[in-house]
Amino acid sequence: MTKQATSTLVIGAGIVGVSAALWLQRAGHSVTLLDRIGPAGGTSHGNAGVLASGAVVPVTVPGLLTKAPRMLLDPDQPLFLKWGYLPRLTPFLAKYLKNGREAQVQRASHALTELLHDSPEQHLALARDTPAAAYVKPGSYLFGYTDKAAFEADAYGWNIRRQRGYAYHELTAQQMQDHDPALAGRFGYGVDCPGHGQITDPGAYVAALADHFVANGGTLQIGELMDFDLGDGAAVAAITDTGRIAADSYVLTTGAWSGPLARKLGIAVPLESERGYHIEFVNPSITFRSPVMVAAGKFVATSMNGRLRCAGIVEFGGLSNPPSRAPFDLLKRQVARLFPDLTCDDTVEWMGHRPATSDSIPVIGATPGAANVFVGYGHHHIGLTGGPKTGRWLAQMISGQPVNTDLSAFSPDREA
Repeated sequence: MTKQATSTLVIGAGIVGVSAALWLQRAGHSVTLLDRIGPAGGTSHGNAGVLASGAVVPVTVPGLLTKAPRMLLDPDQPLFLKWGYLPRLTPFLAKYLKNGREAQVQRASHALTELLHDSPEQHLALARDTPAAAYVKPGSYLFGYTDKAAFEADAYGWNIRRQRGYAYHELTAQQMQDHDPALAGRFGYGVDCPGHGQITDPGAYVAALADHFVANGGTLQIGELMDFDLGDGAAVAAITDTGRIAADSYVLTTGAWSGPLARKLGIAVPLESERGYHIEFVNPSITFRSPVMVAAGKFVATSMNGRLRCAGIVEFGGLSNPPSRAPFDLLKRQVARLFPDLTCDDTVEWMGHRPATSDSIPVIGATPGAANVFVGYGHHHIGLTGGPKTGRWLAQMISGQPVNTDLSAFSPDREA
């Protein structure tokens, strides 16, 4: 049964929050979108731009517990830790690594498939009849390997994708070159994953969606959520740095910054910042037809409107510490090895915060502590990919519409 249209405050103007705001607006709600910086000011701007429909292999898998220490000690591996942060990180890491067991991998993979499998279609539906549609480019996602043996070493992940119904095609070096001449001589083996896609400029895309929201009567307000005023099992108002905002419903989509307020709302799912890095090469001499995951370096190379963005790295170091130099240096070395012929006019470096749950599953739904507060955060590497559907689910919940998906794995009151 559809509920009567209400006023809703959406906190956080990344891809999840903007998607929720648009779908709520289309359902007839009066929506205010609140953000401390503005649309796409964080990870929704700096990601690799891939619509990774097949990213259904959780971050923690069997064997990670033994591999991670070696990776941390190897300067050529894309895993970093600010060691001074380790005492605060330890409780999260204990649960994070525990979730690498096979049963949990299967549970997480199933949930991620529900969220991600139709990502390009979800983006097209979200952006339809808006200027943002020009940024959505369905297509392939390539994985590049040094040789077939390196591909076979990744069999665990490819088997999970196959179990979940994803089609992919193995490619020889010649077939990689035939797909895109710019890949000639760079990889000995590869995989073509159809049914994926990219956003050609993630920051501009989310900003265009937000502009459309405002042009159609939505309110965009700059401000920072400080707290909720709670009473009788519901939120009475949101307390911001500029005053109180009262609404019938509230949606918290503040990514890696969601933890403290989520705990106040009764959510116990552990959350950490998984810091990601990118380097952009402006006016590059190399462009690619499709995004390419460089398996040896665990980074993605994506051509974006006049730029080549190389994005990757996992660093645990909290929300307040400054960027580290070593991840940028590693990315530069990896890019130089693979693309020695790359020239450009300038480079731009960026670090952002992926919101990482301990079980690799986002937190989506009504909160245990306040029935009219809903959350959508914890998307790890797949925020752009899963943002539109997360926003759509949240709008359906708030509007009293059927979601037609079992969302128990995403529940804010689950054990994780």
